[in-house]
Amino acid sequence: MPRIHTALGPVDTAELGRTYMHEHVFVLTADVQQNHPGEWGDEDERVADAVGRLRALAAQGVRTIVDPTVIGLGRYIPRIRRIAEQVPELNIVVATGCYTYGDVPFFFHHRGPALNAALGTEIPDPMVDMFVGDIVDGIAGTGVKAAFLKCAIDRAGMTGGVERVMRAVARAHRRTGAPVTVHTHPGSRTGLEVRRVLCEEEGVDPGRVVLGHSGDTTDADHLTELAEAGFILGMDRFGINLDTTFEARADIVVEMCRRGFAGQMVLSQDASCYIDWVDPAVMAFLPQWHYLHIEQDVLPYLREHGVTEQQITTMLVDVPRRYFDTTGPY
Repeated sequence: MPRIHTALGPVDTAELGRTYMHEHVFVLTADVQQNHPGEWGDEDERVADAVGRLRALAAQGVRTIVDPTVIGLGRYIPRIRRIAEQVPELNIVVATGCYTYGDVPFFFHHRGPALNAALGTEIPDPMVDMFVGDIVDGIAGTGVKAAFLKCAIDRAGMTGGVERVMRAVARAHRRTGAPVTVHTHPGSRTGLEVRRVLCEEEGVDPGRVVLGHSGDTTDADHLTELAEAGFILGMDRFGINLDTTFEARADIVVEMCRRGFAGQMVLSQDASCYIDWVDPAVMAFLPQWHYLHIEQDVLPYLREHGVTEQQITTMLVDVPRRYFDTTGPY
């Protein structure tokens, strides 16, 4: 059986079971947290809270979460492994990559391709070796290996920094076989830019790519174009009902299932135990944004509106397994 690396080591992809393909444990701004840790508070209490939330998720029958927390989102694998050891019934699959909507982090400003013009030659991007190392050797001496790659493009489009990261992700994918998840902004049709750079120019198979946050749009024709191109659509922000509604998020899944694309969709909430991007007081206005929302609210709605049990299994079990089944030897 193909195997996939998790925070507790490799498992057969057949053991992934019901999988939420885009959930975080923590999303943190590392510099702020290190220098102003007041809101974070006690480390042991945060870990215990995360363990309790993830145990509740596993009790719903969810077997795996895929956590796309990378550089720019505060990835810290020793903490994730500590949590995973206390929730062994839940697989936590971790990522490598870099998250930016604009420029690359300052660490990369004067390294690699940034030096091409000054040196008059092509300099390899150090991001590629960093990503490959996370997949092949493990992350920061923890022994935990990343199982997929993550990058982002938002409403600003294909900026120089976004393109550089995306091409580095593509090259790490080609060396390792690890699949890719891309944060996208479907309202700006950035999935088409992903197709151009990642797939047409860098040679990544769209079937190995999740276009994250595809459920932010209700444009079924646009999503159909992407699904027909082979991409997996991340319907993965259930519970975030700020610029949209619960019904709009659910209805677009219903429509895409009606069009025959259950085999091109995955479901998730993009939830976390704690995200420092949001004032804690604001969370009261997002009462459905938590790990348990899909089972409690979304699946009953989908069933009531004609989505079959087989289609639900396809989105939650079969598509995630297919995405990871073709991972490379690492």
